[in-house]
Amino acid sequence: MTRPLIATLAAALLAACAVGPEHVRPAPPTLAETFRDPIDGTAAADPAGAVVAADAAFWNAFGDPLLDALVGEALARNHDLQAALARYEQANALLRGARFDLLPTIVAQGEAASARASASQAPGAAREARDADGYGAGIAASWELDLFGRVRRNVEAGRADAAAQASDLQALQVAIVGETVATYVEVRGLQARLRVARDNVANQADTLRLVEARIAAGGGSEFDGARARAQLDITRATVPALEAQLGAAMHRLGVLTGQAPDAWAPRLAAARPLPALPAGLDPDSPGGLLRRRPDIAAAEQRLHAATARIGIATADLFPRFTLSGLIGSQAVDAGGLFERDSETRRVALGIDWSFLDVGRVRARLAAAESGADLALAEYRQAVLLALEDAGNALLRYARSREEDALLERAARDSARAATLARLRFDAGAVGLLDVLEAERTRLQAEDAAAAARARSVAAAAGVFRSFAGGWPQAMPQPIAGRG
Repeated sequence: MTRPLIATLAAALLAACAVGPEHVRPAPPTLAETFRDPIDGTAAADPAGAVVAADAAFWNAFGDPLLDALVGEALARNHDLQAALARYEQANALLRGARFDLLPTIVAQGEAASARASASQAPGAAREARDADGYGAGIAASWELDLFGRVRRNVEAGRADAAAQASDLQALQVAIVGETVATYVEVRGLQARLRVARDNVANQADTLRLVEARIAAGGGSEFDGARARAQLDITRATVPALEAQLGAAMHRLGVLTGQAPDAWAPRLAAARPLPALPAGLDPDSPGGLLRRRPDIAAAEQRLHAATARIGIATADLFPRFTLSGLIGSQAVDAGGLFERDSETRRVALGIDWSFLDVGRVRARLAAAESGADLALAEYRQAVLLALEDAGNALLRYARSREEDALLERAARDSARAATLARLRFDAGAVGLLDVLEAERTRLQAEDAAAAARARSVAAAAGVFRSFAGGWPQAMPQPIAGRG
């Protein structure tokens, strides 16, 4: 009788289908062929011409070996990345476990038992006659017949969850690299601003000495000296504030690379120029952005998993069939196991159907459908946020280049004006107030130029980050030392 049963079940499995909706990639919003500047409507292109592709390992384009080393350390040792890697490996392990549900579960069983019935259970029997021993061994198997796709949908959801975790890891790599580059640029920018502040302190100290010498010679007033000292103190006060920002940025780089906060301070202490801007950037197209961004891929995979879970919940509306079997041996003493006529076997088909609990089943189904609606809304929002992020990055980069050029020219002009003011003051053509005002303007212009240069380099890195440029295709390796 078991052969017809097995044949019938095999035919049913071949004809089985997975209930619930199939995942379909949502249609993207209507996209332009290229990103455009919202202010003047022109194509958002680098004025220097497209040279470096958006998917390049962009930090190499800055030509700074120390920056390359920082990024390498961050990708290899950052603890947030290690946590994301652990989540990815956990999702893969759960997926492997779900796949085993497609196969029969086979276990080996064995027992040795000794029992004694009470006198009331066996009236009149001697004590020895109430004793009974038993031994058994066998192999049992059970298999859920996935006629309605519950197990397959569970595997599908697990596969999508693992893919989402992989994309999350890639998105975090992009974020960590972007933050590392931006923080390094901040360090070099702050060092440039500190140099400007200290140079201006030296210049204003020379002015104060000149004023004090004139006062001592009877050619000036204490009012002039007080003004010169006040401006010098104001300029000196900018130095500790910049040093505090610089120290915090160095500490951040230490943590980003998975080390103590001050680990990189000795190598960063010597001031270096800001990394040179790449010759040009290729912003790609909006469609290329959506294909590349790992955060969008993660959102889509979560939508896929949520859709599969509708199928899991829907399958509970149908009966669940389980085929189980046992083959073994039983005997009253251990020596009788596996002897002739001691064999046992059992084959059973179980049916579990929650039709009497349909209210709870439909509630779970409604929750799964709402979860899919949530995942769809989050996917669509992720697409729009990615487009916004990329458009803003291109706009900031273009405008920062313009700002950088203008402030650099203003810094040169203000430095020349301050020099001329000092010469005219020495010749008695202008008063001290003109000199102090020229020096104050010089400080502001040079500080603004240094800050704008740092923003321009950071904006270039921001374009690459927004377009998910340069994230490694290979997964990072776990750091040794677990447990």
